[in-house]
Amino acid sequence: MISLLLLVGWHSAGGYVGLGWGLLAAFFCGLVPTAVVRIGMRRGRVTDKHIRVRRQRVVPMAASAFSVVLGIALLLGLGAPIEVTALVVAMLVGLAATLAVTIWWQISVHNAVAGGTVMILLLVFGAAALPAALLIPLVGWSRHVLKAHTAAQLVCGTALGAVAALIFSLLR
Repeated sequence: MISLLLLVGWHSAGGYVGLGWGLLAAFFCGLVPTAVVRIGMRRGRVTDKHIRVRRQRVVPMAASAFSVVLGIALLLGLGAPIEVTALVVAMLVGLAATLAVTIWWQISVHNAVAGGTVMILLLVFGAAALPAALLIPLVGWSRHVLKAHTAAQLVCGTALGAVAALIFSLLR
């Protein structure tokens, strides 16, 4: 996710200026949410970094959503490139969709992120991003081997990634 923000940032404004926008977005979309989970683990409110216990996902995901909203406000206020802002909004919508599903069913967030990332890379970079499509079955395979998800949870997670890609496509 952080890599995607950096790549889209670099692409959107060309070079280091775009990279700076990607870094700002990555702080609110990647670093803060990671810190929230780690703090939850230290305080015993979250069992592990993957938040395998479904009922434990709500608070970290809500805190992450708040961080992303704050990031969007900053990006808009500072005049960030539209592709970066569109990507962060898409991530927020994807997070909200995942949160809505995960309340009732343990969908694969990993595959949702992989699916959305690959689709957005294809939208931004075209056919040059096709090799990234290998990420989807690799992530799914790893989650299946670890017995973290069923095949249905992996497929539905990947499909849910299309929500973020659709929002990105509409906003850019």
